[in-house]
Amino acid sequence: MTADDIADAPMAAAAPPGTFFGEPRALAYLAFTEAWERFSYYGMTALLTLYMAQSLLLPGHVEHIAGFPGFRAALEGLFGAMTPTALASQIFGLYTGFIYFTPVFGGLIADRWLGHRRAVMLGAILMSAGHLAMAFDQSFLLAITLLIVGCGFLKGNISAQVGELYAENDPAGRTRGFTIFSIGINVGAVTGPLLCGLLAELYGWHAGFGLAGLLMLIGLATYLAGYRQYAPDRPVSRDREAQAPLSAADRKVIAALAIVGMITVFQTIAYYQNTNINLLWIDQAVDLDVLGFHVPVAWFNSIDPLVSIVAVPPLLALWRWQSGRLKGEPDDLAKIGVGAWIAAAANLLLVAACLGHGQVPAIAPIVYDILLGVAFLYYWPTFLSFVSRTAPLQVRAAMMGAAFLSMFVGNFMVGWLGQFYERMTPAEFWAMHGAIAATGGILAFLLKRPVKALLTH
Repeated sequence: MTADDIADAPMAAAAPPGTFFGEPRALAYLAFTEAWERFSYYGMTALLTLYMAQSLLLPGHVEHIAGFPGFRAALEGLFGAMTPTALASQIFGLYTGFIYFTPVFGGLIADRWLGHRRAVMLGAILMSAGHLAMAFDQSFLLAITLLIVGCGFLKGNISAQVGELYAENDPAGRTRGFTIFSIGINVGAVTGPLLCGLLAELYGWHAGFGLAGLLMLIGLATYLAGYRQYAPDRPVSRDREAQAPLSAADRKVIAALAIVGMITVFQTIAYYQNTNINLLWIDQAVDLDVLGFHVPVAWFNSIDPLVSIVAVPPLLALWRWQSGRLKGEPDDLAKIGVGAWIAAAANLLLVAACLGHGQVPAIAPIVYDILLGVAFLYYWPTFLSFVSRTAPLQVRAAMMGAAFLSMFVGNFMVGWLGQFYERMTPAEFWAMHGAIAATGGILAFLLKRPVKALLTH
């Protein structure tokens, strides 16, 4: 047993008996907190690009945003003059990118001062305020700022708490825990766009944003209800191992994590364009009238997370079946690579749909989102489990936050690449994203051995 095993064993032993899908009871509170938080986040992001491009950034509205002239001047100084659509895509990319950048600092602050539990509570409060501020044009930039900072405190730290429920020598348990945790992510991601999108369709944009804020408050209440179930925060100032300097072997592990994170950037770009330009493309190119009902565009963002819930049991069964075969269950890099190839196939499907004549049938973006839902399960829970299992103890929460840097880079690129939508044909645009995803699959294969070498010490 390693020193990390000894450090983690008391927390794993102290966990309540398995009562939630066979896992520690605390996992239920963490998963449902994440579900409410993701409800608010995905409900808001399903509306964001459409809201900006079709309303907020147009004359008659954009003048009302506090501080926006200076903000726009700064963006156009960096990226050049932009149309409302290009500006909406760039803001979306910056927002969703920084949502995944600030968890690095949230993890560091939690590691050294606040502890995971207080950090998550602070993050939930700030995010609730941010979602409520989205209900008004004037406070748009304030809302974005509060959401980014709040997510920085919540995101990495709640993921680190999931990892703390399992002993260091239980990688299979951690993978199960993070896969079940991803169900919470996807329950929120399914219901958020459906309900916020419906309210926005019936009562206007701000009604949808207001509902997102209300559900974030419920997420905070859920987290507080399970407070006593969580592993206690480590007394960092007295934890010698947590304060120990990083060894050469630790630095090699961090390098391996950085390489794997870089690989996942390509999947992230191909995946998250479905919440940005894909919604504008659906609104413009897809036949949305079904039996006399006009389907809200935001509803398409509920498909891939729904698939990511439904696909969990068969996917776990598939991995168990593969573990009993000669070649065994695919390792982490292999699963991440499979996710990249599935994301590539999803984007190439849109290429084929764009080459047809007339309006695109709704089945094309539906199948696209189904494939992306499966791709998500292959690469993201696997990556989180990999980081929580291998990261050195003294920087574990920070590394869980750093895991989201791949999301930061990927989502920034999603927004930047969105500017090319108006300069390319739709088929060329989606072909570009298919090639990006395929690059991730190739790198996962080529870098598998170097990563294993760095982890062997």
